[in-house]
Amino acid sequence: MPNPDLLETFPTPTDNEFVIEHVNEEFTSVCPVTGHPDFGEIVVRFSPRSAAAGGVCVELKSLKLYFQSFRQEGIYYEAVTNTIRDDLAKAMEPTWLQVITRWRGRGGIRSIIRAAHGTIPAEWHRQ
Repeated sequence: MPNPDLLETFPTPTDNEFVIEHVNEEFTSVCPVTGHPDFGEIVVRFSPRSAAAGGVCVELKSLKLYFQSFRQEGIYYEAVTNTIRDDLAKAMEPTWLQVITRWRGRGGIRSIIRAAHGTIPAEWHRQ
């Protein structure tokens, strides 16, 4: 199972609003039907709560280790996307969070899955 306990955080450095975007270009999990590897790109975009509100950001090495915990996991694309959203939202409690997964083609079909937490500002909806 993916391990959300791997996620570590650090205090938000400012009270000013800002957006963080982390991109993992080498995400791997396993198709639960065929057992073949699935390869994708994960985009995590969020606005942390302010420092005054006790906001936190996810630490990158821990995020990498968390993503790697999916490598041997038999899990559908949709479950990957929603699991990452849920685990990061719980760990950080951001103002808003968007997870976009883009999966490499298989059988002529490519998939893009989006999951959100909070109200995503309009300028981030289709990026």
